[in-house]
Amino acid sequence: MSKKKKKPRHTKLPAVILRSSIKKLFQKESSLEATTKDVIAILKIRNTPESVRKILVKMVKDTFLSYNVENERFSLRGAPSKGGSSREDASLLTGIVDMTKSGAAYVVCEGHEKDIFVHPKAMNGALDGDTVKVKVGYLNKKGRPEGKVVEVTKRSANSFIGTIQISKEFAFVLPDKINMPVDIFVALEDTKGAKDGDKVVVQVNQWQSARNKNPRGEVVFVLGAAGSSDIEMKSILINNGFNLAFPDAVIRESEALTDEITAEDLATRRDMRKVTTFTIDPLTAKDFDDALSIEFDEEGNTVIGVHIADVTHYVKPGTELDKEAYARSTSVYLVDRVLPMLPEEISNGLCSLRPKEDKFTFSAVFTFDKDDKIINKWFGKTLTHSNRRFTYEEAQERIETGKGDYVSEINVMQRIALKLRKQKFKEGAIAFESPEVVFELDDTGKPVGLHLKERKDAHMLVEDFMLLANKEVARYVATKDLTKPVPFVYRIHDSPDPDRVQDFANFADLLGYTVKSDTPKALAKSYNDLSALAKQDERFRVLEPLAIRTMAKAVYSPANIGHYGLGFDYYTHFTSPIRRYSDVLVHRVLFDNLEETKRYSENELLEQCNHISAQERKAMTAERESIKYKQVEYIQDYIGVEFEGRVNGFIDKGFFVELVDNYCEGLILFEQLDDVFEIGEGK
Repeated sequence: MSKKKKKPRHTKLPAVILRSSIKKLFQKESSLEATTKDVIAILKIRNTPESVRKILVKMVKDTFLSYNVENERFSLRGAPSKGGSSREDASLLTGIVDMTKSGAAYVVCEGHEKDIFVHPKAMNGALDGDTVKVKVGYLNKKGRPEGKVVEVTKRSANSFIGTIQISKEFAFVLPDKINMPVDIFVALEDTKGAKDGDKVVVQVNQWQSARNKNPRGEVVFVLGAAGSSDIEMKSILINNGFNLAFPDAVIRESEALTDEITAEDLATRRDMRKVTTFTIDPLTAKDFDDALSIEFDEEGNTVIGVHIADVTHYVKPGTELDKEAYARSTSVYLVDRVLPMLPEEISNGLCSLRPKEDKFTFSAVFTFDKDDKIINKWFGKTLTHSNRRFTYEEAQERIETGKGDYVSEINVMQRIALKLRKQKFKEGAIAFESPEVVFELDDTGKPVGLHLKERKDAHMLVEDFMLLANKEVARYVATKDLTKPVPFVYRIHDSPDPDRVQDFANFADLLGYTVKSDTPKALAKSYNDLSALAKQDERFRVLEPLAIRTMAKAVYSPANIGHYGLGFDYYTHFTSPIRRYSDVLVHRVLFDNLEETKRYSENELLEQCNHISAQERKAMTAERESIKYKQVEYIQDYIGVEFEGRVNGFIDKGFFVELVDNYCEGLILFEQLDDVFEIGEGK
């Protein structure tokens, strides 16, 4: 008697059978609340998440299933929830508005895979970047949750740049921002002398209501006639929510500070002013927020200190300085200027680790044995004195030639840095680096040339020791009390979304590159191999930006999940408190936990992390906009000139081309081509 063949545990079901199986599943398990992945796991099938979700969405439209946006689960319509109450399709969620050019928006809710689509008529006065409460009731035709804004809980910006139009009785400011779809009403007495057509900064003091759709405001600054590069750069900053000037109260506090070293400072800080110390920074840098020191102990071990400007010595909680630094959360680096997080008296003066000056610092000191392995770590407040300010070029010259002052110290650091870097990649770090365009500007700020920023050993040497300090500070706090972890500010980076990776892998396969994604380390290796291959073969360059897009965005959070891109289980930002408020928070928590244990409110830290992450995204947007503007400003002098270019990517309407000589990128629409072309194999 022959044995019956067992049905394979994992089968790919045809659509009709799949729909029937899903229906039977929910009828049998009437209390089931399941995600798409749950359904796949329960049915033990090999169908793709996209195909299963498509059927689930169709069943929602057919009113067989319900979809709960809050927990992203499907359930039998009308069945009781686990709590015993009837399920409602509508949920009230809090998120941030990401507005499109059409006036519609997607509300991004933390912890939810699908953003909430909101029609322009359902925005209820909400604008790009605002924090809102949104009511969600159903899935639209594309299977995306759709709803309406019921309340704006926080405005992302109150000041806007625009062009003023003045009539006999009133004025309107037409905002420059594409995703600010309403004009701002201004009374004639509030125009501050602006002329019709001037660029102005307007501050909104009354947002729209049911009776008055246009917000009301007043002109706070007249920029003048439109068109200059300076005005455009200021527009970029203001339109992304950054104030150009510091409040008077902040300036007064910063001017009252002193760098006097008291007897108490000498008693409570480790004095390292006699240890050889230097900074390595760009030629144009003014705010030196980190320095490296090196000495050798009696056993012949190498002691390297990573010294960071002690911003918390000057910026105290509750002060106007602290409130403004938190509101900004970051310095913003445009092509031709820097908008600092802290007033220049602090960023470029008191806190800047300038040569030949005694400074207050917060340090991470590491002792390496003769095999360059760490045998001791120390964290604490210090006094330091920089002996020398190196530019990256000067430090690189010593690495390459072996000549110059402090050459032996730099070479020892270089040797250890190389080992740290090798270990980092061994543990799963990813080597993707987005090319950074550097502009050569004339005296008026106009770009006269472009080149890619070179990353040489001197750059990576500094980076390796900063990464070490960030990693070990995070490890120290995370492991201080394993029974009850100390709330902290981590810099986290999630692993790539599996669906995005699969889509990318399928495309890469068409070009002849195989992506292995069985494990996180295997995927990291595939990406590193691709990066190396792209440097040798131009055909694979188009894959690099696509691979980067599969990656999650790094954010700040008190919930530590590690940093996938760096391959670190623990990571934070400790090394740049002059330009990042996250580092200020890290310094405070670390200092309060060096000897005793102090637990900050995790909920408060979460709120701060969310704000800082949002400000970071705004700064990145401003930086990208300034680069695009300067590229246009540069290339407009070459209209009609032919350049060699390489295809950088495709969209439905056309393809992107980057010019080889100057790295300017633009979109060529298919409809602009004078012939029909087919995409063929690269040479």
